[in-house]
Amino acid sequence: MEKIRTGQVVKVNANMVTAEVSGQIMQNEVAYIIHGQERLKAEVIRVRQNRAQMQVYESTQGLKAGDVVEFSNELLSVELGPGLLGQIFDGLQNPLPALAKKCGFFLKRGVYLEALVDQTQWDFTPLVKPQDKVLAGSWLGFVPEKIFKHYIMAPFALYGSLEVVSIASPGKYNLKQVIARLRDSAGGLHDVFLQQSWPVKIPISAYAEKLRPTEPLITKIRLIDSLFPVNRGGTYCIPGPFGAGKTVLQQLTSRHAEVDIVIIAACGERAGEVVETLKTFPELLDPRTRKPLIDRTVIICNTSSMPVAARESSVYTAVTIAEYYRQMGLNILLLADSTSRWAQAMREMSGRLEEIPGEEAFPAYLESRIASFYERAGVVRLRAGATGSVTIGGAVSPAGGNFEEPVTQATLKVVGAFHGLSRERSDARKYPAIDPLISWSKYSGFVNPEYKEKCHLILRRSNEIAQMMKVIGEEGISLKDYIEYLKGDFFDFVYLQQDAFDVVDEATSQERQVYLLEFICAILDAQYSLEDKASALHFFQTLRQLMRTWNCAQYNSSEFKKIESQIVIFLETKKINI
Repeated sequence: MEKIRTGQVVKVNANMVTAEVSGQIMQNEVAYIIHGQERLKAEVIRVRQNRAQMQVYESTQGLKAGDVVEFSNELLSVELGPGLLGQIFDGLQNPLPALAKKCGFFLKRGVYLEALVDQTQWDFTPLVKPQDKVLAGSWLGFVPEKIFKHYIMAPFALYGSLEVVSIASPGKYNLKQVIARLRDSAGGLHDVFLQQSWPVKIPISAYAEKLRPTEPLITKIRLIDSLFPVNRGGTYCIPGPFGAGKTVLQQLTSRHAEVDIVIIAACGERAGEVVETLKTFPELLDPRTRKPLIDRTVIICNTSSMPVAARESSVYTAVTIAEYYRQMGLNILLLADSTSRWAQAMREMSGRLEEIPGEEAFPAYLESRIASFYERAGVVRLRAGATGSVTIGGAVSPAGGNFEEPVTQATLKVVGAFHGLSRERSDARKYPAIDPLISWSKYSGFVNPEYKEKCHLILRRSNEIAQMMKVIGEEGISLKDYIEYLKGDFFDFVYLQQDAFDVVDEATSQERQVYLLEFICAILDAQYSLEDKASALHFFQTLRQLMRTWNCAQYNSSEFKKIESQIVIFLETKKINI
């Protein structure tokens, strides 16, 4: 048995602890600081000769020089296997409900539980037979998990061609029972279990090819899907000031987006927002399966009151679990809220390491860290021929809503879409508060590019006239310009805004979006015979109320068709040819 390497604490600086150790120390190695009966988990982040500087994932209150440190010879890893879905973990993959049951509501430091229940029996069905050749990540069999087939894969850490020596027969097995044995090219034998472990900071790459994201991800949020789309396997960010609706937008996206599994990383968010998520998700019904939404969700929970170092682990734990389910040919949506908190944790640790600071005291490697996180998204073709994807959407909380700050700018350099929330729109009770004048997307989406460009032009022109009216007043502009302004305001009100509390309007299908956008563009293209500004205002106000009622009617229902007929009749009476 390998002798445990130990060291001694020589310096404590908040969550950074320096230990002196004889022998080799590994970067990113997990260590445990022994303090009385407590074992506090830490990670080596820098090695200087015989000293290891570690970030501690727990409160360091009471630690002192001379405390013993045990080095595990392992990297910070997560357990991957059946039983992850529906769970609520902290950043170190401790199941929080089980932790609360053991420790009470005030969690004790140094308590670590198994992420997956070892003795749970899973009904295993083999897919290979002895003497078959497989590779790392190949499917050996599957067990049912919630509504999915959870594929049991050859360990990702193995290399080269592997021969199946034995495979378990169909039946029930727990996580500690061997279900297969593989032989590598050197003749070594490897036992395979229903679960495996993987370091969180190393991407899982046991696939045949990484593909370009080309297929649109339907979120059913009209403003996103039609004007600033996201592709499945792509990346996007949602920066915005506090209270602008990031959390509500992410929760509705997670419920209605056309993906298989949703992973939420609450990274350093306020406890109130996290509690809302934890209370809401188990009670929500999945619109597609009519089962609890939590059945296809994993929540990684790390609040602002937890140690800052744990924010980093929560982000990496979430993306590793996302990559694991991608290996099963599933489409995953990872929502990180918020990456600004993670960046603040990096800034804090960088200061304690006495590194040369970059802009606003963030570390010089901020951009590369953020880029390496978003680069783990993507569409992959598996060796079995199936495809899977991880789409990453990160919320950013810039101080004062300043999009020029380093975290937002670093994020914008690597993502494919930018959904900027504005204080002005959120204060005006416009939901979603994504500002169409500053947002952008590199993805094509499913909307006809001609319609998309037309909508952007209308919004820009309407905004220009609105700014003009603030200076010279409504009476200072022509009737033609006033109608152009009303067109943009009408489009914003009836299409870009949705009612998050209406069961129909909160989510709009792709078919309905295409139909509605074509209908509205035809209205906006028509010529209006309106006598004055008062009649123009009355016309558009009446029309938008009809359209808003139409938005709340079930698509293609009798009510939907009835309201559509009323709109057409109203337009015909005004001599508008659509």
